[in-house]
Amino acid sequence: MTVVIDPASRDGGELDGFRIGHLPPDVGDLASDFASEWEEVSFSTRMWERQVEDGHRVDLRVHVLRGDRLSSLAELRDFLAEYHERDPADWALRGFQHGEEPGLIGAAEAFWLVEPGVALDVLLDPERFTPDALRAIAVGITAAPTDPAQPGGAR
Repeated sequence: MTVVIDPASRDGGELDGFRIGHLPPDVGDLASDFASEWEEVSFSTRMWERQVEDGHRVDLRVHVLRGDRLSSLAELRDFLAEYHERDPADWALRGFQHGEEPGLIGAAEAFWLVEPGVALDVLLDPERFTPDALRAIAVGITAAPTDPAQPGGAR
C-alpha cells in the first residue's frame, strides 16, 4: 500500500500505534506500508525510497514488531540478528536511550523494546545518512495518542 506523506513536513506519519515525528530532508518521498510475519513476530513496516537511475533505492525502513518472544532487549537483538542474517559477533552496536527505554544503535540501525512484546527497529541507508540522522529519526518516534472515542481507547 502506498502512503501519502507530505514531504514538506518531513514527518513520517503514524504506523501501528507510533508517530514517526522526524525524517531527514533527503529521505526519498516514495513511502509504502507493508505487513508481514516471521517466526511468530508480526511486522508493520513503512519504507521510504527514491528513484535512481536503475530503479529505486530504499533510504529508510521503520518496523513495529509485535510478538511474545520479544520480552527483553537481548531477545530482540538475537531475533533481529537472525532476521537480518547478521553475525551477532560482528554486529557493532552500542547502547542508547529512547526516553525511558534502553536500546541499541549502530551505523545503520537502531532498535529498542517499548514494552515486552512490542519493539521498534529503524534502518537507514549508511551510504547517504549519518548515525546522527539515524538517532534523530529513532528518538523522534513516539507512541501515537490514543483515541478515546474508539472502544477501549484504540489507536
